[in-house]
Amino acid sequence: MTLAPEPPPGTADAPPATRWNALPTPGVPAARPPSRTVLPARAGSRAAEEKRSLAATRPSDRFALVGAAAAALSVTGLLFGRMLPFDGAVGFAVVAYVLFLGVYALLVSFDEDGPAIRDRLAGVLVRTMGLILLVALGFVIVFTLWRGREALPHANFFTQDMQLAGPLDGLGVGGVLHAIVGTLQQISLALVVTVPAGLVCAVFLNEVPGRFARFVRTIVEAMTALPSIVAGLFVYATFILAFGFDKSGLAASLALSVMMLPIIIRAADVVIRLVPGNLREASYALGTSRWRTVWHVVLPTARSGLTTSVILGTARGVGETSPVLLTAGFTAELNADPLSGPQVSLPLATFEFVKSPEPDMIARGFGTAATLMALVLLLFVIARVIGGRDPGQLTKGQTHRRVLASRRDAERFASRTAARTSPAQPLADTTRSTP
Repeated sequence: MTLAPEPPPGTADAPPATRWNALPTPGVPAARPPSRTVLPARAGSRAAEEKRSLAATRPSDRFALVGAAAAALSVTGLLFGRMLPFDGAVGFAVVAYVLFLGVYALLVSFDEDGPAIRDRLAGVLVRTMGLILLVALGFVIVFTLWRGREALPHANFFTQDMQLAGPLDGLGVGGVLHAIVGTLQQISLALVVTVPAGLVCAVFLNEVPGRFARFVRTIVEAMTALPSIVAGLFVYATFILAFGFDKSGLAASLALSVMMLPIIIRAADVVIRLVPGNLREASYALGTSRWRTVWHVVLPTARSGLTTSVILGTARGVGETSPVLLTAGFTAELNADPLSGPQVSLPLATFEFVKSPEPDMIARGFGTAATLMALVLLLFVIARVIGGRDPGQLTKGQTHRRVLASRRDAERFASRTAARTSPAQPLADTTRSTP
C-alpha cells in the first residue's frame, strides 16, 4: 500500500484544489513562490526628522539685514569722518548702500550657497530700490506741500485769477483759478482726441496683423521718445502758422494729444495682447464676428489695463509746459473759451511763479504744483472708478437692464407656450352644397 506524500508546508489549510496543485509532478519543475518587494529599513523615525520652516523670512535673515546695515553705516561714518576727505549726504548714502550690499552678501554666504546668495542679494536690491523710489516720491510731495503751505490755506487761491494781483501783493489777493480751468479744458479736449484714436489703433495692431501694422507699431514706438518741444513746434507750425489759427487752449490740447497718443497706444497694445486667446476662439465658435468679439469680449476683459493706459497718457500730458507755452501763450486772466485767446495751465503757471524772486510768488508756485498733484490724483481716482471693474462685473444700471430683458423674455416664452398648448379652434364649414 502506497502512502500519499505529505503536502508542502503552508498548504495544509488550503482548499483541496490548491493542495493537489501544490504537489510536485514527476518531470515538471516545481513552481517558484511569488516574489515580494522588500523595502529598505528607514534610517530614522518620522518624529526624528527636522521640520523645515516655510516662512518668508527667518531670524537669520533679519539678523543679516540689521547687521549689514549697522556695519555699513559704521564703516561709512568712519570713512567720511576720520579717514577720507569726503563730504555730502548723497555720497554718504551711495557708499553706505554699496557697503550694505557687500556685507549682506558676506553674511548670507555663511549659511547659504552660491545660488541662494544671488537670490537673496537680488531680492534685497529690488526691495531697497522700491523703498528708495517711495522715499523720493514722498520727499517730493512733502517738500511741495511744505513750501506751498502759506498759499494753500487762502480760499482766494482757488477762486481768483491773477488779473488784479501784482508781484508785490500778498497771498490774500490772486489765485490760480485760470490755470485750473485751462488745465481741465486742455486735458479734456486732448482725451477726447487720444482715447478713441489710441484704443482703435491698439485694436488694429492686434486684430489686423500685417506689414502695415508692423510699420504703424514702429512709428508709435519712435513717437514715444518724441521731445515735448518738438510736438509744440509741430502744432505751432501747422495749426497756428499754416492754417492761421490763434494761440488757444485747443492748440495746446492738440500738442498734448501728440504727446499722449503714443503712450496710450503702446500701453493699450500690451494690455490687449494679454487677453487669453481661448476667449476669442469661444466667441468665434458661437458665430460672432471679429468686431463684435472685440467690442463684447476683448475690450471688457482688458478694461482695467486700458484704464491704466489712459492714466499713463494723462499723466504725461498734464505735466507738460513747453507745448502749452508755444501754442496757448500766457495770460493772467481767466479764459474759459478754449477756442480763442491765450490760456494758461497749472504747469505753466508754476513755471512763471517760481521765476519771481518774491517769496509770495514762490509760495504761489509751490501751491500751484500741489494743486496739480491733487488734480492728477482726482483724475486717477475717477478713472479707476469708471474702468476698474473686473471682467464681467456689471454696474447697477446694466444689471437692471438685464433683469428687465430677462422678464420680457420670460413673458414672451410663456405666451408662446400657452399658444402651443391651447386646444385648436374648430374650423368653420366653408363647403357649399351643390344644387
